[in-house]
Amino acid sequence: MTIGRILIANRGEIAVRVIRTCQRLGIEAVLCVSEADRNSLGAQMATRAVCIGPSQPARSYLSVETVVQAAVGYNCDAIHPGYGFLSERADLARLCEDESVIFIGPTAAQIEAVGDKLRARAEAIAAGVPVVPGGPVGSPAEARALAETIGVPLLVKAVGGGGRGMKLVEDLAELEATMDMASAEASAAFGDARVYLERYVARGRHIEVQLLGDGAGHVVHLGERDCSVQRRYQKLVEETPAPHLPPATRDKLLEAAVHFAARLDYRGAGTVEFLYDVARDEFYFLEMNARIQVEHPVTEEVTGIDLVAEQIAIADGQGLRFTQADIALSGAAIECRINAEDPDNGFMPSPGTVTGVTWPAGDGIRVDSHIVAGASVPPFYDSMIA
Repeated sequence: MTIGRILIANRGEIAVRVIRTCQRLGIEAVLCVSEADRNSLGAQMATRAVCIGPSQPARSYLSVETVVQAAVGYNCDAIHPGYGFLSERADLARLCEDESVIFIGPTAAQIEAVGDKLRARAEAIAAGVPVVPGGPVGSPAEARALAETIGVPLLVKAVGGGGRGMKLVEDLAELEATMDMASAEASAAFGDARVYLERYVARGRHIEVQLLGDGAGHVVHLGERDCSVQRRYQKLVEETPAPHLPPATRDKLLEAAVHFAARLDYRGAGTVEFLYDVARDEFYFLEMNARIQVEHPVTEEVTGIDLVAEQIAIADGQGLRFTQADIALSGAAIECRINAEDPDNGFMPSPGTVTGVTWPAGDGIRVDSHIVAGASVPPFYDSMIA
């Protein structure tokens, strides 16, 4: 292996998770930290922690130039972006290439191809993968015409994705005002105000497929996950395999995901997400996430495969280290996201100091967290703590 030192451009539980694999592989882990995370568990575990800026993420974890400069300055062979923050930024992948730093993830062109939901939708159509009826709109008149074709209820969705900028419309009279709200929310969250319309599936389930690709057209799947338990379009509980999914439908869904990624010559770990219409027994392409996901542990538990290790191996030029026939799924796994929130105040984030923590233990229980007694939950980042 040529990768001997990795800069981890993230924080929290995913930083700890990547560090653990680095330790197992004998790779040095250099962790980027903001001022707020100087004393975090990840900073204590890493080979070295490097402060890249103040607590505000825009000036630290979201600065492409700062992250790459840190990797170059500390002679890191590669950057692992984790999830969130810079993980799906094509400019990070491109700057890594310019500076001869390995980006542990897909190419910049692949990130661009799937990062824009409208472009990804077009790629799915070109690949023959079914999509939800709908599409982009450029004016209120176009929106109304398309909405009348789709019918209500329908969803207004942000091109940037991630659950934000997504609004339900149940009356066409509300369409224009709802689009304005979704556009404003999308602009604030992603810097991209574009929205599009999709049919709302009342009895829909969110099912996604974990993939690994070698960048040369060879792609394998590691089963599917059901992520239907959500709040405000943010996932809370994920499980694999997806329960009560007809076997023939599962096979077609897995095949569609592999075909979509293979057509892109996809490199690294990625997830193709589908909306499954229970009433029609049909599935539709939603998006592809060009990174590792929060819910990757359930896949690891049923396959026995360390997805972070495979990300590193692929980035290192080793390709896929197993075939589809080598992957065996055994048992089932459920993941629950634990958030620092106030349930009496609309589940708003609840930052502060953790005075005590006790995690469950025993056979079949896994805990991925960066929280220990005395740890701080800062107000600047996502409220997920485990």
